[in-house]
Amino acid sequence: MRHQLTFVTGKGGAGKSTVAAALAIATTDSGLRTLLVELAGANRAARLFGRGGEALEEVELQPGLFAISVDPQLAMGEYLRIRMGAAGRALGSTKLFRTLSTTTPGMREMQTMAKIWELAHPQRPAGGGLAYDVVIVDAPSTGHAIGLLRTPRTFAKLARVGPVADGARMIATMVADPAFTGFVAVTTAEEMAVNETLFLRDALAADGLRLSKIVLNRLHPDRFTTEEVLALEAAAADASRGFQGAVRAAALEHRRAGIERAALERLGKQAEASVLALPFIFADELGEGELRTLAEAFS
Repeated sequence: MRHQLTFVTGKGGAGKSTVAAALAIATTDSGLRTLLVELAGANRAARLFGRGGEALEEVELQPGLFAISVDPQLAMGEYLRIRMGAAGRALGSTKLFRTLSTTTPGMREMQTMAKIWELAHPQRPAGGGLAYDVVIVDAPSTGHAIGLLRTPRTFAKLARVGPVADGARMIATMVADPAFTGFVAVTTAEEMAVNETLFLRDALAADGLRLSKIVLNRLHPDRFTTEEVLALEAAAADASRGFQGAVRAAALEHRRAGIERAALERLGKQAEASVLALPFIFADELGEGELRTLAEAFS
């Protein structure tokens, strides 16, 4: 929570969007004006809180907590309107410009990063509203997130001089500032997910960055000791079939808990970042109440 800008990423399916939303609730509850940024036109947070909202609209979900859905094409149009007024609006509406902006390699990522920079800036250069204490980005999965974060530096090298290069360097500087920007990896206690987290750590380190926190999501409770499982199995030998099935389920749960805690221990030893475990929420769907349960773990 000490960073003004935090990117939340991780293996697909690990629950990074859930963790990003829970973290946003936690920062808001601590008294910080918070913005949750969703990318690629997603608008999950607003729907979860029963709110509407269009792309690029900063929607208040609760007092102090806002969400925005960033669409790269609309973000570029907004940028042109601010920089060039009516001429920029006309340029952004042309078919040629729309084609170039969607087919140029890295342009969509650059447009997205430029909007994130504007939202996280203490003075909000676009003049769109009040500044936020904390901006949390629900970033893409690991590989795409690494590419997104590297885009400003790549554009700065390619352009070298001029407004594009200057803007890209400003954004790259923001990303590289450890006092301003943090990175949270979300994983589960599966080998592939843990390996991907370690890959993310190495990829960030190659760019001079480091993980701020690792969140191990959906950790099952350890309900039994090994001695208790052995005692149950012994008692099941002469018991009914139903009881034997329950004992097998208990043994399976115990083994899974052991595997997950081994993964937690591995992350603690190898990841070079603190690890926070979030409990598995036994619910058909995650709603605001379940998110608040997870948010309590961040406090």
